[in-house]
Amino acid sequence: MTPKEYTIAGIVVDGIRNLDHNLIIQKSDLQRGAKITVPGEEISSAIRNLWNENLFSDVQILADKIVGGDIFLVIKLQERERLSRYSFKGVSKSEGDNLREDLDLFSGKIVTDDLLLRVRQTTKNYFVGKGFLHCAVDVVVAKDTLVNNSVMMKINIAKGNKFKINAITITGNNALASSKLKRQMKDTKEKKWYKLGLGSKFQYSTFKSDKQKIIDKYHELSYRDAQITFDTVYNFDENSVNIDLTIDEGSKYYIRSIKWSGNLKYTSGQLDTVLGIKAGDEYNQATLDARLYMNPNGNDVSSLYMDDGYLFFQITPIEKSVTNDSVDLEFRIYEGKQARIKNITIKGNTKTSDHVILRDMYTHPGDLFSRDAIIRTQRQLAQNGYFDPEKLGVNPNPNPTDGTVDIEYVVEERPSDQIELSGGWGNGSIVGTLGVSFNNFSMRKIFKKDSWSPLPAGDGQRLSIRAQSNGYFFQSYNMSFTEPWLGGKKPNSLSVSVYHSLQAYDRKYYTDSTDSDGNRVENLDRRVIKITGASIGLGKRLKWPDDYFSVYYELGYQYYELNNFGNVFSFSDGYVNNPYVQWNISRNSIDQPLYPRNGSSISLTLKSSVYPYSRVNGFDNHSDLDDQQKYKFLQYNKIKFTTSWFTSLSKDKKLVLNARMGFGLLNGWNRDLGAPPFERFYLGGSGLSGFNLDGREIIALRGYDDQTLSTTTGDRLISKYTMELRYPL
Repeated sequence: MTPKEYTIAGIVVDGIRNLDHNLIIQKSDLQRGAKITVPGEEISSAIRNLWNENLFSDVQILADKIVGGDIFLVIKLQERERLSRYSFKGVSKSEGDNLREDLDLFSGKIVTDDLLLRVRQTTKNYFVGKGFLHCAVDVVVAKDTLVNNSVMMKINIAKGNKFKINAITITGNNALASSKLKRQMKDTKEKKWYKLGLGSKFQYSTFKSDKQKIIDKYHELSYRDAQITFDTVYNFDENSVNIDLTIDEGSKYYIRSIKWSGNLKYTSGQLDTVLGIKAGDEYNQATLDARLYMNPNGNDVSSLYMDDGYLFFQITPIEKSVTNDSVDLEFRIYEGKQARIKNITIKGNTKTSDHVILRDMYTHPGDLFSRDAIIRTQRQLAQNGYFDPEKLGVNPNPNPTDGTVDIEYVVEERPSDQIELSGGWGNGSIVGTLGVSFNNFSMRKIFKKDSWSPLPAGDGQRLSIRAQSNGYFFQSYNMSFTEPWLGGKKPNSLSVSVYHSLQAYDRKYYTDSTDSDGNRVENLDRRVIKITGASIGLGKRLKWPDDYFSVYYELGYQYYELNNFGNVFSFSDGYVNNPYVQWNISRNSIDQPLYPRNGSSISLTLKSSVYPYSRVNGFDNHSDLDDQQKYKFLQYNKIKFTTSWFTSLSKDKKLVLNARMGFGLLNGWNRDLGAPPFERFYLGGSGLSGFNLDGREIIALRGYDDQTLSTTTGDRLISKYTMELRYPL
């Protein structure tokens, strides 16, 4: 047929119900009034354009009629079928949910041969990666009679057996033993009888990452050219595979020279000292990166600059020359200008007031930028207990034009208040506990009506009220209040507490009997101790030796009243006054209170009575005094020292070693009188009994009943050493 030129006089679309006809004509690139040659390239190009849309299973462009030099075209299309629904067979619900995320199938998706192939391959790869090496996948498509031009897809899966690893053979390794290399593969382990099958399942996904861990280990040991040149996985039997690896270790590299350029703030010698790497050392990329950027302790070159305001600091290590097994390193530094903090904002604090957060920060507007100060701020926010430590974040927004930086702290409030409520009926009386502890209370909002939702909160004050009763036998009432920032300008705390407790055995004053005169008979078996006390304390955060230190002063008074209560102390009848002063100095650098991973807590407490009762009253011979005279006013000195250290043992910082030590000593002022029967130490048990009537120090020791390792009257001297491994579940 001889090609002839026509003018398109009209275009219609046939065979399509669900798509816009004008859009189809537009996609074909044919236009009414355009000149085309028949037969010619224009029609062929239009067919390709529509076919490339991947929406049609058949595309034809025909001449409906020709009138003179005009041609009327018909675009005949057969629309591809669409997916109405799909299902899995042979897999669990969780596996099906995971596959749905990977396959990204949805109702209305065009079904093509490529889609079916992708579904089959993606499904197979998923299960092969899980260790089902002989997994078979069959994708069946059937007409959906309920939905026009649609199909249903059924994905049939036969997983087969999950393969385990029989043996791993490594060749070519000389510097590292095969056993050490196998230990680097955390998720690819040989099947051993003593492992009971744990960790021996083969998975392609973890096998790939485990091979990289072998190379990473070589890089740590300065074998920078190490590579796995060959690996294969093959069947050992019907249920297990063997793995063969061939390694080319390459040469061990050393640093021949180190050069610094661009450094003006610090000399090359100062930077060499911080780097801690010198010529002749092994070329360890991991160590080098840590000394340049990522030392967890902050002792790296980047920290040196960024803790002094150089936010825009950059360092680029260059391998100037690599000859044989030696590398010449040059560190090119761009110091930039020092950046000062312009604005500080807080995001996410729905309850805690801004000023409560800002006062605990080590970063302030106008200060030089400091990475260490930001880390300290995050640690302090975690220790306050108002926010979730795992959700704390910081977003520095630098402004290079004016040399400033805006810092946004991101927090997430968590419940910090506690309510304790328990109750019952026993032995003819009410038994129960009612206690509330508000750890983020606000006294200044107490008269603001809209702040009671349910209670005034957000100023970081702590208010605790607790009442406990076991009927006639035990009652305890206490209240305490703490203002952590007295005056609002400095971290000086004020603490006030009052308390009263009563413990009794056979509390009745009289028996049910009467004497010959008809009077009620006094109950001689009645045993009671009452304690009433109050204290006021002042705390202060120190700046020397460093700002992890704090000091606390307390002035307190306790009044004991005993009646026939010799079953606990050597002193059984009378009353005792205990005015005292207490001084504590502590250093706390733990990273967070609930699950510390790093840092330490050290505390020294000195407690002493304040009234020299014996000297004032001229008692020279205490042997002539009865117990009431001896202990009318307590005379003692008490020392307590505790320390606790936390060290992360794993890279994810979840496995933690905690080493603790404690020491206590109680001495009386007078050698003849000795130490008082109060304020003593009791060892054993969980330490959760809450039995603290007489100022005793209850020292927990698991594995023993409460207070069973001390004498019945307590100990004057005690020490305890603990080491434990912690891992969160």
